[in-house]
Amino acid sequence: MKVLRLFVVGVVCSMVWASRLPQGVLTRGNAQNQNPLTERAYQDREILYELQSPESHAFRIAHDYTVRTAGAQYYFNVVRAGSHVSDPDSIDLDSGEKLKWEIISGKQAAERKLPIGETIKDDTEIVATYLARPLAAGTTNRIRLKETDVDPKSYYTDGDELVWDRSFGRLRNTVVLPAGWYLTGLASPATIETLPDGRVSIYVINPRNDEVRVYLRARRRPISK
Repeated sequence: MKVLRLFVVGVVCSMVWASRLPQGVLTRGNAQNQNPLTERAYQDREILYELQSPESHAFRIAHDYTVRTAGAQYYFNVVRAGSHVSDPDSIDLDSGEKLKWEIISGKQAAERKLPIGETIKDDTEIVATYLARPLAAGTTNRIRLKETDVDPKSYYTDGDELVWDRSFGRLRNTVVLPAGWYLTGLASPATIETLPDGRVSIYVINPRNDEVRVYLRARRRPISK
């Protein structure tokens, strides 16, 4: 009698547990012949800032983007207000092909009715990258954009120290100090690393849904005699 009772309880528990499982697990046998991959993984959440000489107020930016809109012919990188862009470089990561680019103003974009996708002003600077071909439906295209920005308000010198004071909106952000400089102060949690070439890297994660301010200071290393 005890054996029968345990058997009945086991069957009931199994039924309850099965009812709580996701449908995809319950139909695993049928799903083995189906392709669950409907989209390639993409990574748009990292950005790299390589600081140039602080007297120049310039920094080199690099970030990847995955184009996913069918029919897209461009990728637009809207430059932050107060910054001025130069020397862009766009690469198709799927083929290694160099892509055509141009720097246009918000006014030019409006006149040409380009699908920028956000509110812009006439004097906004935009880096427009031409995709190798219009994006076919059901496909994606990974590209990498590099550019040099100049922004005296967020990258400047204060006495004998450089100051980086900028807000980050992406999840993973890396700032690399100029060669020969070391970190003296940082107002945000970060992972600090010395790169193989001797430069100092500051890696900041922004887990928020908005921007996080990153303020750091650095000093030039004394020249050894």
